[in-house]
Amino acid sequence: MKLLAEQFVRADVSLRELQTRADRAGGTRLPRTTCADMLAGRRFPKKAVMVVFLRGCRVPEHQLPAWERAWERVRVNQMPAGSRENHGVESSPGTPLAAQVLATPDDTGTARAAGRRWRQAALLTAVAVPTAVILSVVVIAQGATPQRGASEEVSDHIVNPAHIVSDDGRAFPRGGSSRFTVTVNPANTGVRLIRRLDVGVGLQHATITVDGTPAAQWRPLPEDGIYKWRDQVVTIPPNLTTGRRSLTIVNTCVSSSGFNEFLYTVEHKVNGVWSTADTVDIGRDHTASEAAHDYRVIGEDWADTQTFAYPPRKEAWSVQ
Repeated sequence: MKLLAEQFVRADVSLRELQTRADRAGGTRLPRTTCADMLAGRRFPKKAVMVVFLRGCRVPEHQLPAWERAWERVRVNQMPAGSRENHGVESSPGTPLAAQVLATPDDTGTARAAGRRWRQAALLTAVAVPTAVILSVVVIAQGATPQRGASEEVSDHIVNPAHIVSDDGRAFPRGGSSRFTVTVNPANTGVRLIRRLDVGVGLQHATITVDGTPAAQWRPLPEDGIYKWRDQVVTIPPNLTTGRRSLTIVNTCVSSSGFNEFLYTVEHKVNGVWSTADTVDIGRDHTASEAAHDYRVIGEDWADTQTFAYPPRKEAWSVQ
């Protein structure tokens, strides 16, 4: 069957909105933390939770029974081999469970073919993967809108569940700005700002001032609609940081695409060694961190939680 996370990506909806839709419908609740754990592979969902999740993603009702049958196959494969026959659910002998999960809901009889596609995509490993993780491995579609025939093939874009992060943040348009104050060691000989951002919105550009003095820029990055998390690194000139215990940072957006921010990590270089000096967690769920750093935003036009993945190679997570 198609993976849950692909439906989440195609639905183009936040975890907060999924929770709201479930609350409106009544019945099984769908807390954001439950969704995040499920998408990250930390929790195997109950069948009722999976169904309400799919309804929140606007999966058609007539497809839900096939999803439920696929859930049963996965669940039964978690049981000892001797107990499977008693549950009347068949699995395909010799076919990796992950391949069975990847079979589409409307084509449950092609698990063996799915297994071949799985091998051809070089997705099999010699290490056994927990079933809960298999169900949550993310196959990211190229766009938020389903494409004709897309459900018949296994996507080439596979996300390691360990690279999936849920985080809340804020955004503002051109002319808007954010400011916060961070603590550093006055003996520093350099400071770096590291910003977690959503590069699903490309070409974000902003100027940076430190204590009112122009210091650097957040340069525009190309859009990536598949692996949307990046950690952008900017180095602040030492003459603006050395000898100071605190720095007031102001980011001013100068791009038409706007500017988003989720987490700032501040590193300083002391005695030739880089280490973390401070962190500022942005978002409505982290108002304590915002208050502690005197965070302010002007012109905010978005604030919510996103669940995205970093690129497969960790060296690609950080960009200048």
